[in-house]
Amino acid sequence: MTGISIDEAVSVMEGGASLMELLRRSDQARRVAFGNKIETCSIVNAKSGNCPEDCKFCPQSSHSTSLIDKYPLISSNELVDAAKLAEKSGSASFGIVTSGRSINTEKERGVLLEAVERIAENTDFPPCASLGLADEDFLKALKDAGLKRYHHNLETAESFYSEICTTRDYRDNIATIKAAKLAGLKVCSGCLFGLGETPAQRVELLEALRSLEVDSVPINFLNPLDGTPIKDGVEQLSPIDCLKAIAVARLMMPTTTIRVCGGREHNLRDMQSWIFAAGANGVMIGSYLTTGGRRIEDDMRMIEDAGCEPE
Repeated sequence: MTGISIDEAVSVMEGGASLMELLRRSDQARRVAFGNKIETCSIVNAKSGNCPEDCKFCPQSSHSTSLIDKYPLISSNELVDAAKLAEKSGSASFGIVTSGRSINTEKERGVLLEAVERIAENTDFPPCASLGLADEDFLKALKDAGLKRYHHNLETAESFYSEICTTRDYRDNIATIKAAKLAGLKVCSGCLFGLGETPAQRVELLEALRSLEVDSVPINFLNPLDGTPIKDGVEQLSPIDCLKAIAVARLMMPTTTIRVCGGREHNLRDMQSWIFAAGANGVMIGSYLTTGGRRIEDDMRMIEDAGCEPE
């Protein structure tokens, strides 16, 4: 299946198609590629807060005054226990997420490598990790320990990136994604929409991900928290804006997993179940990094009510 062009994607994102016609196309594309299977995933916030980066949206940044839990990397035992709990809850994949620019100390790397190995041995999960910027050597070590997928978001378009972060170069993010692919890992990389970017810049970001040939695209929507520099500085996306973004992602990347994650409760409100008609074949369940999600039972029911089934 061939994805739609950049020009068509921009036209659709800016409102050049009726919503119902758009959903008909995106729903059909999802069904052709994935049937009615929906991949669920969950994460553990393994290291929280005290990040030196200045991302305006992030409550874990040291530039933020958000009241969140802050703690160092938890133990490998705690990480394995979190994975086992996620497996019992019905999640199909599990990711370890840490705050900070990267994992640099040998002690932390040792904890993570041990945890990945034990999760691979003691659960049915294909382990995933999101540990910031990483080089090919560390990524190969993670793969040897049992890691299957590395997650590293681009967040927004390159043309808009300096508006939300000045402490990291966009090219560093690209380099990490390429290093993960060279290490033989699958790559999960996506978006945070609602930062003040234009519809065309949303397409610019999706085109970057398409060009990188990532395996999974997580789509997040901004849920601005008190204490973050971006709070009250942008207009909240409407549910229709969110559905268009999901649908355009599906039509641009027909055979790539499109996964809806953080901020969906805040932005989609009563239209959350429409994400599958918009083309999503994946959804994050349980808690996010610094905010709680819905009850897992409610999300599982939403999948079933939409005529789909968890993979």
